[in-house]
Amino acid sequence: MAAELETTEKTIAARPPRGPQNNRPRVRLVRSIRSVAILSAVGALVTAIALPAFASSAPATQSGPATTQQLAAVHAQSIVVASEATSAPSARSGFTATTPQEIAQKKADEAAKAAAAKAAEEAAAARPATASVRTGMAAIAQPGQVIYPMAAGSYTLTDGYGAARGGGRIHTGQDFAAPAGTPIYAAADGCVTISSDSYGGYGQTIVLDHPALSGANQISTLYGHMTAGSRAVQAGQCVTAGQYLGEVGSTGWVSGSCLHFEVWVNGTTIDPLAWLEANVR
Repeated sequence: MAAELETTEKTIAARPPRGPQNNRPRVRLVRSIRSVAILSAVGALVTAIALPAFASSAPATQSGPATTQQLAAVHAQSIVVASEATSAPSARSGFTATTPQEIAQKKADEAAKAAAAKAAEEAAAARPATASVRTGMAAIAQPGQVIYPMAAGSYTLTDGYGAARGGGRIHTGQDFAAPAGTPIYAAADGCVTISSDSYGGYGQTIVLDHPALSGANQISTLYGHMTAGSRAVQAGQCVTAGQYLGEVGSTGWVSGSCLHFEVWVNGTTIDPLAWLEANVR
């Protein structure tokens, strides 16, 4: 019994006394564990927030540029143009007709324009001399010659000198019927004494005096019914045989397009066709 008590007392004496100083290691351990737990929780929270953002901004591993659909899936709030996107060229060429009626009308308009352009080209080709004579001399006469006032084959002789007219009058000239716009030329060298928009019943008219042909007589020629605005010479100008004067028209008192040509000797009309036949060489 004494031995047991002695053993018990030794055991009790071997245990360290309980107190504040003996509890410090445990407190430190608990604090360390708590700090580790807090840091771990904070790290996990940061990782949870950062990883999605990093993943969304990371470059795609696929080869080649991203398409518009792929980029739009990631950036749903953004407008992105893919690098391979290009504007597709329009093949309509401004053709806006859609219904069968509109298409038919469009084709009809285009056909009409093409026909008009072709007709203009054919008209220009049919009258090659007109444009050239507007700029100067026509190559149908030489100075000093007497010629017909229109090129051969461009006219038809109609009403002649002396044809009866109403009121006892007679036709005082020779008509050269031709399409409006056909060129008219000076019949001989001379000077312009009249160039008028409205010369009595002759309409647009030019009158030339021919001193070189006159000699003892004063000779003049008259060109009437010309197209409005086509007169190429004015009073006071001098011309040579074959020079462009204007174009056939239907101004004044006339029922169709023609050149009314007169010849005056000492102020009196004579048969112009007979004068031409006697003097043209």
